[in-house]
Amino acid sequence: MSLDEPHIDTYARGKAVSEQVNPGMEDALRDRYDALVPGLSRTVVDVAYGQFYARDGVDEKTRLLATIAALTALGGQTRPQLKVNITSARAVGATREEISEIIFQMTLYGGFPAMINALNAAMEVFEAEEERA
Repeated sequence: MSLDEPHIDTYARGKAVSEQVNPGMEDALRDRYDALVPGLSRTVVDVAYGQFYARDGVDEKTRLLATIAALTALGGQTRPQLKVNITSARAVGATREEISEIIFQMTLYGGFPAMINALNAAMEVFEAEEERA
């Protein structure tokens, strides 16, 4: 189904995607931010997940690896979002090796400090996985 069709409910579609890759994200955003910015949590689900992540043409794993690459190149200030997206990528089948290689590749675009910061974030996610196992 194309997002160009006017009857598509992008919020519902985004909710389905966000719950698959990041369960409870909307509730966490609502609890933290909606008192300051009413509707922020719904907007993130609708726009980021419903209008971007739910698009056809690229599978979820590829889209999340691209997100990890962009966040890595942007630098250390993206650490919280990196951890969320690394966790989401793992949930849809990305391996530790794939994630690590994508991060390493971003050395060319974000520099060594950005790559090291992103690898540290990835290692925290991987260590948390091991603790849960």
